[in-house]
Amino acid sequence: MGTKVMGIVNVTPDSFSDGGEWPDPESAIEHVGRLVLEGADLIDVGGESTRPGSEPVELDVELSRVVPVIETAAGRWPHLPISVDTTKPEVARQAVGAGASIINDVSGSLESVAADLGVGWVAMHSPGPSSSMQDNPTYDDVVAEVAEYLADAVRRGRSAGVDRIWVDPGFGFGKTADHNLDLVANLDRFVSIAPVLIGVSRKRTIGQLHAESDGAEAVEVGDRLEGSVAMATWAAHMGAHIVRVHDVRATVDAVRMVMS
Repeated sequence: MGTKVMGIVNVTPDSFSDGGEWPDPESAIEHVGRLVLEGADLIDVGGESTRPGSEPVELDVELSRVVPVIETAAGRWPHLPISVDTTKPEVARQAVGAGASIINDVSGSLESVAADLGVGWVAMHSPGPSSSMQDNPTYDDVVAEVAEYLADAVRRGRSAGVDRIWVDPGFGFGKTADHNLDLVANLDRFVSIAPVLIGVSRKRTIGQLHAESDGAEAVEVGDRLEGSVAMATWAAHMGAHIVRVHDVRATVDAVRMVMS
């Protein structure tokens, strides 16, 4: 299938969906093995939560979380592409040294690091730090403004010398539910800029949509499977190159069925 499924490996205590589930390298590696068996095309390892309201962690803490996992995974599954989810240049450098080949950059600012290391770069749109990005996000035209930002990121990346660039419109990062749905509805706009990576899995907007359809006040993070799979499949249909997900097996099956 054309769309790749990226499995999420959060080695964090406070990520919004799976924080604390894989708190150490040993449990995280077990999780990587499950994702591989479920059909993940690549994995994304992160050691710092970027959920709304989260605070950054110290460099040595993030390094201790991600580098052992990447090093072990790269040795055990040598053909599995590994992405590091970070905004810190030194974490990116050590992660690549351990075996990562993609920098998944929420800050959209590490193009020079990716160029220096000769690896791929994901430039995401986020209007500010995680601690404050959801404080009344406002746009005149969210699709146009995000597209302009990402087009500029691609220009910067190419100018720096990055060979492989993906763009991520930042679903859930400094956006309301309506903003998020506008972005997904117009995903082809971003596909025309560069290959798209998008992460919609289990996010708040999906919980809100589930609640509306069920007539409920709220749907917990662990009960957002159907909406997450549906949104990932829609993204694949719209041309996304990579969908970043928690529920790999269900997403692989759904995307394969629709795209075959």
